[in-house]
Amino acid sequence: MDQHRPEIMAPAGDRSSFLAAVAAGADAIYLGLKHFSARMQAKNFGLGELATLVDYAHQRGVRVYVAMNVLLKPGDARAAGGLMDRLARMVRPDAIIVQDLGLIRLARQAGFEGEIHISTLANATHPAALKAALALGASRVVLPRELNLDEVRTMAEACPEGLGLELFVHGALCHCVSGRCWWSSFFGGKSGLRGRCVQPCRRLYRQGGSKSKPERLFSCQDLSLDVLTKPLLDVPQVTSWKIEGRKKGPHYVYYVVTAYRMLRDTPGDATVRKTALSLIEQALGRPGTHGVFLPQRPYPPVRPEQETASGLQAGLVKREPGGKAYVVTWQDLLPGDLLRLGCEDDPWHQTIPLRRRIPKGGRLDIRPEGGQLPPPKAPAFLIDRREPELMRIIAAMEKDLAAMTQVPEKEASDFVPEAPTRASRQRPVDHVVFRSLPKGAGKGAERGGKGPDLGVWLERSALLDVPRAITGRIWWWLPPVIWPAEEERYLRILGEARERGAKNFVLGAPWQAGMFEDVDAVRLVAGPFCNLASGQTAAQYAEMGMRGAFVSPELSGEELLELPGQSPIPLGIVLRGFWPLGITRILAEEVRVEEQVLSPRREVAWVRKHGNNHWIYPGWELDISGHRQELEKAGYAWFADLQEPWPRFMEQEARESGKVMRTTEFNWTQGLL
Repeated sequence: MDQHRPEIMAPAGDRSSFLAAVAAGADAIYLGLKHFSARMQAKNFGLGELATLVDYAHQRGVRVYVAMNVLLKPGDARAAGGLMDRLARMVRPDAIIVQDLGLIRLARQAGFEGEIHISTLANATHPAALKAALALGASRVVLPRELNLDEVRTMAEACPEGLGLELFVHGALCHCVSGRCWWSSFFGGKSGLRGRCVQPCRRLYRQGGSKSKPERLFSCQDLSLDVLTKPLLDVPQVTSWKIEGRKKGPHYVYYVVTAYRMLRDTPGDATVRKTALSLIEQALGRPGTHGVFLPQRPYPPVRPEQETASGLQAGLVKREPGGKAYVVTWQDLLPGDLLRLGCEDDPWHQTIPLRRRIPKGGRLDIRPEGGQLPPPKAPAFLIDRREPELMRIIAAMEKDLAAMTQVPEKEASDFVPEAPTRASRQRPVDHVVFRSLPKGAGKGAERGGKGPDLGVWLERSALLDVPRAITGRIWWWLPPVIWPAEEERYLRILGEARERGAKNFVLGAPWQAGMFEDVDAVRLVAGPFCNLASGQTAAQYAEMGMRGAFVSPELSGEELLELPGQSPIPLGIVLRGFWPLGITRILAEEVRVEEQVLSPRREVAWVRKHGNNHWIYPGWELDISGHRQELEKAGYAWFADLQEPWPRFMEQEARESGKVMRTTEFNWTQGLL
């Protein structure tokens, strides 16, 4: 029997990294375009350039996947569909990677015939999600980075025929669960779901007051499964090993791809393993961690006391008596290398492209950035380099490319998306008060139909607390994340809820529709954590059996008012309440729940545990209730309040100061990038 041989899938943020991946022996390359990419900070590719590169890769047996893994906004359908149309005709990639299920609908309309891969941002975290993904036409699901080996095997056992699984084996880790982070958006309207994350989790935070030591409480080390990939060779459903790093250079791509190809092809050779580990160490990433991959030996990926900057430390800043700053290097530096001083949240941070070779022990003078020089002992990191050998390989490949027929950019597509049928207006408008804690959920629930409806987390304790007579009136909310081992328990709770008369269920992810065999017998509504932000996505949810949806509160006011006119199903919206910065499974032991955490700009956050996850909240509530009349006029059918109890430190502060807690309209006025 032949050994299972998963593909090695390499990142490419620019042309040089693409060619480095081919040179290193990658089986597949994933990349993004200038628009609709979850790594908008990368250089990315134009269609003409990409068409030539795809032809070049295909001639060498390398597959190419295009990531269009962003959230669609109300006005995006024509541009995204037109781009998909041009991509299908000009480039013909092997697959597209999508987060927003509305893009699957647009891909069909545009005539895209390649594979559909479901991004990790789509949050397909439990077995039933796999069957639902296959039903939508997907051929692959990218698994969450938080899964351990046992959970990967659980997902593999549930994987239906015709579907493959992709697993991250190396690269940067997000602190929050993919698709469940609004941190960057809260702190400035730059959405991680739109590819513009400013990485607030990498900043220095203080817990225990403004005089406490600032630490990187939420900054993760890089995932590096390295030798732990060997057990995956016995899991044939895992068809792809994915390397993260579309913002990395060719050095990183070449070294890491080479290392994992060696680990896959000769897993039993100790000498090869040692060489592969050495290559990974030289790849200039952050310090590596196996994370939670070994369930019996988890390794916390957040180590606040350690530096988590990427790159190899190349020296420390020194200062002359006259004030000049310089670095004495710890190793040879080459022309074209990139040196970074400090971290991005340091005011004197800068990246220096080297124009000449600096030998080990040589001196590099530092010019002030923005008028500021780095302090003594500030670290200098080598974050990318240009070895002559690799540069010669890439130059030879460039000559081969130049000899190929170059594909010119073509005129804009005339693609027009099919407009979903608008939902009929529903009256009366319903108001749902959602209590996020199940304790006491049934108290006061028998009210003869007066007042707002009640929404409750679907847990057995809450189910037993509610009288049978009103169970059918409750809106039962499923959690935003269900992990593989949790699905069976939730299926049992759903069965008991149905037996007690429950019929209204709010889904925490669209894949949770796969947990209902008879969707016509219940009312399924996509909850706000499903991140619905376009009419195309609402139409896709309708095809999955959902009778309505709460929209993402991340959008601007203009976009929120536009959405009901595009949707084929009734829409709801969260009016007020605590909306999380993010949801995480990997909280550092140093972070204490229910206590104040301060950002460098003194923004307040706090953490609360719900089930197996930790929710990171801002120190203020979302409140757009002042716009309710506009929203009703726009056509919203449901409104929800999320009643999360204040943490004690906020209650105490409110009592002592007599001030009402601060609120925010999120991106209502400032807009969303």
